[in-house]
This record gives sequence, C-alpha cells and structure tokens, in this order.
Amino acid sequence: MQATIQANVQKWLDGNFEQPVKDEIKKLQQDHPDELADSFYRNLEFGTGGLRGIMGIGTNRMNKYTVGMATQGYANYLNKSFGEGNVKVVVGHDSRNNSRLFAEIVANVMGANGIKVFLFEALRPTPELSFAIRHLGCQGGVVCTASHNPKEYNGYKAYWNDGGQLVPPHDKNVITEVDKIAGVDDVKWSGGESNITLIGRAIDEAYMQMVQSLSVYPEVCKAQHDLKIVYTSIHGTGITLVPEVLQRFGFTNVTIVDEQKEPNGNFPTVVYPNPEEAEAMNIGLNKAKALDADILLGTDPDSDRVGIGVKDHNGNWVLMNGNQTAVLAFNYMIEARKAKGINQPNDMVVKTIVTTEMIDTIAKASNINCYNVLTGFKWIAELIKEKEATENYIVGGEESYGLMIGSQLRDKDAISAVALLCEMAAYEKNKGRSLYQKMIDLYVQYGFYKESLISITKKGMNGQAEIAAMMEGYRTNTPTVINGSAVVQLLDYQLQKGKNVQTGEEWIITLPKSNVLQFVLADGSKISARPSGTEPKIKFYFSVNAALDKAENFDAVHQQLNDKIDGIIKDMQLK
Repeated sequence: MQATIQANVQKWLDGNFEQPVKDEIKKLQQDHPDELADSFYRNLEFGTGGLRGIMGIGTNRMNKYTVGMATQGYANYLNKSFGEGNVKVVVGHDSRNNSRLFAEIVANVMGANGIKVFLFEALRPTPELSFAIRHLGCQGGVVCTASHNPKEYNGYKAYWNDGGQLVPPHDKNVITEVDKIAGVDDVKWSGGESNITLIGRAIDEAYMQMVQSLSVYPEVCKAQHDLKIVYTSIHGTGITLVPEVLQRFGFTNVTIVDEQKEPNGNFPTVVYPNPEEAEAMNIGLNKAKALDADILLGTDPDSDRVGIGVKDHNGNWVLMNGNQTAVLAFNYMIEARKAKGINQPNDMVVKTIVTTEMIDTIAKASNINCYNVLTGFKWIAELIKEKEATENYIVGGEESYGLMIGSQLRDKDAISAVALLCEMAAYEKNKGRSLYQKMIDLYVQYGFYKESLISITKKGMNGQAEIAAMMEGYRTNTPTVINGSAVVQLLDYQLQKGKNVQTGEEWIITLPKSNVLQFVLADGSKISARPSGTEPKIKFYFSVNAALDKAENFDAVHQQLNDKIDGIIKDMQLK
C-alpha cells in the first residue's frame, strides 16, 4: 500500500499539475501524512454510477484532474458508440462547492472532443437534466452533484441517451475507457469552446409544462388553492423551480423556508442536506407547526429526493418515511387515474427490491403489474425501456425518498413529486381528511407494513474490507432463526441465487448481479443487507407487517411492529 501511495504522489509531483497543487502535496507530506495517504492510496473509482468522493487534491479525491480524466474516458466511449460528430450531451450541476467549476470542466473536455454540449447556464435540478437529454435528443449527459452527501463531497453522474444513468453494458464499458486514461496529459482540456451552448429558461419551460401535465385532478388543486404548504430547498436547486411549479398547479398559499432558500454548498443550517434526516427538516417542521400548515416538503441539493411532514391522527407533526410517501404516491396514481377514467389496461408500476411490499399488494388488488428491480433509478429506467412497447409506466419509486411520475424523464424527480404530493394532500383535504389518515385507511385495507433502516459506516482504508467481511459472514453462516422466527429464504443477488433454507431448494434470480442479501422469515418479515456503492457504509433494511382490523387500533399495532423491528436488530447484534 505504501508503495502505491508513494508512486501516486510522485506522479503528481513530477506531472503536468499546477504548482499550487504540488505545494499542497508537499505540505501534506510534512504536516498531515495520514491525510496524504488517504488522498493517494487509490484512484477515485469511476463506478457504475460515476464518481463520488471528498473534494481535494489526490487520486482519491474529487478535483479538476479526476473529473477531467473521467470525462475524457466517457467522451471516448460516446464517440466510439455513436461516431465522432454525432454526439450531443447535456451538462448540469447543483449548489455544491465547486459544482459549477466541475461542470465547466466537463463541458470543455466534451467540447474539445468534438461533442456538442448543452451546458445549463446556472444550477438546475438533476431531473431536469434527465428530461433535457430526451427533449434535446442527446446521446448522454453529466450532472455534477453528490446528491445528499455532506458538504465535503462532490460527484459526477453519467447518463445515456434514454435519460437514465448508465446500465450494462455501457457502465462497464465507460469504466474501461476511463481506466485507459493514464494521466492528465491524455485529457483534451480545451479547444472546443465553440461546441458549447448555454441553455436555461426554454428547457425550464418545457420541463415545467411536462410536470404540469402529470396532474390528475387540477380541479381539486383549484378548489384547494389555499392549501397551506411549507417548502424548503435545504440550500439546493429546488428553489429554482418548485415555487413556480406549485404556482402553476394553482397553489396560492406557499411558504418558503427563508433560512434554507439560498443555494449554498456549505449547507450552513444542516449537518446532512438530506430530507431523510429529521435534522435537515427541523426548521421547516417548526415553521409548519407555527403556521398550522397542511403539508411540509423538503428536497435535497440536486432535487431528486423529497421528504414530507404532515399531522398525524392525533394532530402531532410527523415526518413520513420514504416507504410511506411511496405508498401514498403509488396508490394515488393508481386510484385517482382509475376514478378519473384515464387508467389503461396495460398500466404498470416499478419499485426496488428493498422498497415496501405494500406497493406490490396495492398493485395486485388493482390488477396492475408491479415490477421489482435492483436499487437505483437506472434500473427503473431500464425496465421502462424494456417494457414501453407493451406496457404503460405510470409511477416508480424507492424507499430512499425517490419518486418518478410519468415516463418523460428517467431519473427520480423531487420537483414533480412535490407538486403531486401537494395535489394528493389537496385531494384528501377535499374529502375532509389528511394524508396521514389516508395512510391509516390503506393499512386497514391492505395490511400494516412497517419499515426501518440502519446504516453502519466503516471509514478509512479498511472500511470496505470490513463491510465485505460482514457480507461474506452472512453468506457462509446464514442464520436459521432471527428474533424467534425461522429464516425460510435466503436471496443472494450477487450469486443470483435464491434458496429455501429449510428444504435446500434453490432457484435462479434473473435480476443483474448486485451485492444484496435478503432474509425472508416465516412470519413475513424481511431483512435486506446492502453495502452502499458510493459511501463506506452498509445498510440494513427491515420490513415487518401485520393486519390492522380498524383505524382505532393503529397505535397498538404500530407499537407491536416497532417492537418486532427492535427485536430483529437486537438479535442480529446491529446495535
């Protein structure tokens, strides 16, 4: 390892790098050798979704050089795939520090490789980039963002011509091309500026018209135009479009959380700019309480995730989790479209394997195909492409606060989700009830499904090895009983094999390989273990369920399900 670090450091000291960078390396050598080691012990991996890492100098950091080399590899693959002179791409960025710089580097390198570049004039939501790729007939795209990661991070998501992120074989092929870039001298840094066109308002307009077309009950939005909405962009890109989209839907009583409305890569009011984190939603929650609002919504820095808060059945404000939000959205798109008479016999919905199975139950009751794919919206996009000739996609989602409504873009979209969630709140208010009360009614109708998630972080050079050892332990020493319930199935998506633990029967899992393990218990519980592809952490997903005979018993059954999840976590020694 030490030899690798020294070789990488020396390559930068001897190479065609700016003198301030070399000076900083020497300073780290002298004052912070551990930081230097972490910065150079490996090359920042261009994974199947692109790049993501801490910003700074070094081969294992997000900086102009790692971004430039990645872009050269991607540009080479685009030109090989479509032919030089035939390639167009869209480039966008979020509010993070250096995101504009990185986006301009991407645009310059693409342009220097003879590629026509549509560069957003300023920060924009990631879903608008996905939309623009399709709208402008492009072959690819890049957005510079680290989504919901802490402020030290930035990243680079690469897209294909369908507007979705890279999937096989393109993901691995791009990685191969990126790996061929031996150093900064292989990068065409400039010379194609004439290939770059700035885009902005015209694409905004087309995108917002698309979002508005997703409305099922515009007349309800008009009737409930004064629905009390509180929205926070958490210092991200949502502020560029959400207020106007809500206005176009007809909502006139929207309060923006002023403390978080300015785009700011330092995210000064939060630790993690992620609507999954209660702390990130706290300022908005306090404002919603003070205003006695109907709904609170928050989006992450690149506006692909949405979190919501509502009043529960006791009038207390609560934050809904991603599974609950997905259930409400899926059910609304199925139920409302049917009531409106615009449903189609070939309607379909898509979710991920770690998202609540309550959605499968709802879809089955309406005789709608519900497909399960691997985690990540690129797989939802790929399935739409596979099925679009024969089936009509209406909504997709995952537990990590992601929704994609309609098929005119191919990535999770918090902008349209905010608008439709407000429409849903208006629809329920028009019936004299809240979204939370609707949720309880769905539990009575379909069963009470309760999900939870734990993330365990393993930092440093040994972190990935520790996570790999955990997964190998589960594979080779599969538990037979968890929390008093027998393990009846082990689903190993890496080996693409399912197994009945009790009988030994095995079957093939047809989804692509992914390092995910699922334990299905005799009582209907499911535990999923999945290492993150972008961070040094492993996630454990827990899903339990029980019958709820009437709304009045909600609290008692809720406590039973919480106790069951706590028992599973304790038995698996995860806390």
